[in-house]
Parts: sequence; structure tokens; C-alpha cells
Amino acid sequence: SITMTVLSHSEILKCLNDGSIKVTPLDRSAIGPSSIDLTLGNTFRQYKMGQGIVRVTEDTDYKTLTEVVHIKDGEQYILPPGQTCLSITKETIELSGSICGLLEGRSRFARLGLFVHITAGFMQPGIKNAQVLEIYNASPNCLALVPGTKICQFVFMEMKGESVIYKGKFAHQTLEDDEEKQNGNKKE
Repeated sequence: SITMTVLSHSEILKCLNDGSIKVTPLDRSAIGPSSIDLTLGNTFRQYKMGQGIVRVTEDTDYKTLTEVVHIKDGEQYILPPGQTCLSITKETIELSGSICGLLEGRSRFARLGLFVHITAGFMQPGIKNAQVLEIYNASPNCLALVPGTKICQFVFMEMKGESVIYKGKFAHQTLEDDEEKQNGNKKE
């Protein structure tokens, strides 16, 4: 049987010290009793309106349905009621083959009607990436998302036994288009 243990504050610190967990940049004040709070980044992907019916298959690429928006520090991204956007954390998480985790929202924002991570919150062992956030506004109000906010938390779990390192489609995820990354272009 497979067992997993949620890491406590002291165990997270041990793993940070021995390198089995790396968080870059690391804000030690963000380490809680059993998680680390992560910061909302400046890059968002908003969904293009009028896409008609979108077939949900393994080949569907969310990048063809969205456009990149960069928000400057001190500004905000307005998410209307009933809408979804994507964003990404400022921190990169790197896990050893024996550590995995869950990306979760924070209750203070859930009480405002904000889903910070709709689904797919399990993070594979061996990842080394910033965390993409699937954000949904379930409230009747527009919500202003402010880059730099501690928007979500990462819960670390220790697995029994060593795992195969994740090398899937999102192993090195980013919200940028491949063409934008190569050209260094940013849409404002």
C-alpha cells in the first residue's frame, strides 16, 4: 500500500535544508504549520470570448483559447463574476523523487468567492516549475487580483518509496507562448 505523510513546519524546514524541497525565491515567513504560502505573479492568461464550442480532448491547447496579459507591480487584474483566468506563482518549486504535494487555495480568499486552483492540484514528485493557477470567480462581484499577494499554499507530502520523476507535458510550465519566450516579446 502507498502511504503519504503531510510534512509539518519542522519537516518542511529540514527538507529545505537538505535540498529535497527547493523554493525560489524563499520567504521563510510564508512557511506555515504544514504548508508554504505562494505569491501571485504578474502574468495572466485571459480567455478569448466567442470561441464557440471547444472540444475537450488530449490535443486541445489552452494557449489557442487564451491571450497573455502582463500586469505591472502595483496594478491589478480584474476578474469578472463567473469568469476564469490563469496565472502563475512567482516562486518555483523543485521537489525530490520522494516528495509530492498539493496546491491549495487559502480560506481568506475562498470566503470572497475566489477559487485559486479549480482542479489538478496534485503536484508530481520531481517537478521543477512555477505553479500555474486556474483561478475562478464564483462571487457576484468583480475581484481585483493583485500580483505579490500570498494567494495560495503548497502542502508537501512524503511518499513511501522513490518515484519516477515527472516528465509530462507541464514539467517546465510557463504561461508564455513559445514564440514569445523565444523572441522576448511581452503583450501589455
